[in-house]
Amino acid sequence: MNRPLLFLDVDGPLNPYAAKPQKRPDGYTTLRVPRDSGTSMEHGGLSGRRPLRVWLNPEHGRALLRLDYELCWATTWMDLANRWIAPVLGLPELPFIDFGDDLFEERSDGVHWKTAALVDYANGRPFAWVDDEQSDLDEVYVTAYHRAPGLLHHVNPRIGLREDDFRALADFARSLDFPQAIG
Repeated sequence: MNRPLLFLDVDGPLNPYAAKPQKRPDGYTTLRVPRDSGTSMEHGGLSGRRPLRVWLNPEHGRALLRLDYELCWATTWMDLANRWIAPVLGLPELPFIDFGDDLFEERSDGVHWKTAALVDYANGRPFAWVDDEQSDLDEVYVTAYHRAPGLLHHVNPRIGLREDDFRALADFARSLDFPQAIG
């Protein structure tokens, strides 16, 4: 059986966008992404002349690769995360969820617009989802519609991923009982 999936959001967990704007967090580097780079952030009302400021911690890439997961982008950056984010973190090109028409589409039931797409993509595989926007409604949805374990791990967008977050992800992966292949 494959390793569990780790769905990664960029803004919040990897880019602590809500941190004090005048003080880059320790260990982070600043990336300036041109607004005309095709990032889907433009569709979220962030278009303008000034580049998008993104703070990334290169150590996060190594920490993510040490986890026993198959990594997958679950972000509005979609495939552009491979162009702009992965190189700074030292990550290889990763698969991504193409949210298509569901991008930023509000649901009447209050479930986050990403949730159903992640459950569909996982297709019964265990997964952890690192984001700063999940709610109890997303937990209920995953429990009702996903037939394997799922961890919805909230990350504070003021501080991004921390050691405790990596520990929680590692603990979840270890808690899964994957049968070993017999050869």
